[in-house]
Amino acid sequence: MKSEKLFNESQNFLPGGVSSPVRAFQPYPFFAKKGEGSRLWDVDGNEYLDYCLGYGPLILGHSPEKIINAVYSQMQKGTTYGVPTKKEIDLARMVVDKVPCADMVRFVNSGTEATMSAIRLARGFTGKNKIVKFEGSYHGAHDYVLVKSGSGAACLPDSPGVPEDTTKNTLSAPFNNEEYVSELIASNGSDIAAIIMEPVMANIGCIEPRKGYLKFLREITAENDILLIFDEVITGFRLSEGGAQEYYGINPDLVTMGKIIGGGFPMGAFAGSREIMEFISPCGSVYQAGTFNGNPISITAGLNTLKELDGTFYRDLNSKGKYLRDGIQGILEDNDLDFSLVGLGSMFQIYFNSKRVYDYQDAKNSDIEKFRVYFNNLLSNGVFIPPSQFECCFLSQAHQKEDLDETLEKIESALKTAAD
Repeated sequence: MKSEKLFNESQNFLPGGVSSPVRAFQPYPFFAKKGEGSRLWDVDGNEYLDYCLGYGPLILGHSPEKIINAVYSQMQKGTTYGVPTKKEIDLARMVVDKVPCADMVRFVNSGTEATMSAIRLARGFTGKNKIVKFEGSYHGAHDYVLVKSGSGAACLPDSPGVPEDTTKNTLSAPFNNEEYVSELIASNGSDIAAIIMEPVMANIGCIEPRKGYLKFLREITAENDILLIFDEVITGFRLSEGGAQEYYGINPDLVTMGKIIGGGFPMGAFAGSREIMEFISPCGSVYQAGTFNGNPISITAGLNTLKELDGTFYRDLNSKGKYLRDGIQGILEDNDLDFSLVGLGSMFQIYFNSKRVYDYQDAKNSDIEKFRVYFNNLLSNGVFIPPSQFECCFLSQAHQKEDLDETLEKIESALKTAAD
């Protein structure tokens, strides 16, 4: 098989044969040839209904004609300039119009850069050192947040090469636990610059906040002069035009974005109030820079993607998500399968866990082996989801009802197989 041959070859040149660890799965990953609409094709000619969607960016589906044409037109004019373009203003204005907490925007090149820069900005703005993250949350592969989940208040590095001194100011707390956060702030509040969080924990599967939890965090951070950072690299422009903050009605001080904002091309951003954002150079002294910041290709793709995302778009997309989740829930009930379905909007996941999942510790109790059987059964039957229990599945505009019905049939078969 071509994918197997390519994987064997790739291990000679790429660590583990891949460019990102989540792409590695047993016995070997398939190698993509093309994507169109709701589907992917691999080099062996296999066709897949795709619910990974590049891990979230492709909200319009693969190769949407409007985006491809706009990018092609821009490429003919140049790929990077080293000076500003009008399109940067246009996209920034669109972000400000859509995202409740945003007065100003800085474009960067990835979600990792966005969270790293937002944390630096929070520290520079407040003059404090410590940050709080939640156990099991992932905010990119930079040293500030690459720490052991579940290790308690003092986080140790989660990777060789990250000095302990780098993470000594990173505190952790269990998600959805008000009492723990209150005690953490009581002990450290005078030196906590920010709490950074995914409002929906989409890097551990898909864990929603309990009712009132985001409101609690907004109030306790405001009372203690701590900035609240929403990491909306995944939920930004996924749940609504204004992201999770609009969906839940809670405005953070800063927001980080990625994935959808680049329209399928590499880009990230962070945004917030004018007062805070003007601490970023060249206005202020908090340094952030990048050769490809505001790259015209990514800006063009993002601008033309966001133009498509209005209220009608989200009503249609979220109704598809509800249809699929309702179908899965029916399968679970009809077959007496004691697994936990989670999701909202156009996001979903099944935890192979008999209990409702509210935090990282709950998620870790899921049956990884049953998920592996489920994943491989779906893959062999032409449905591709992220190859980890601890990732989120996504829908796109391109998914049609017949796609969803076909998917439900195959999910039922895969769940039964995993349960046996």
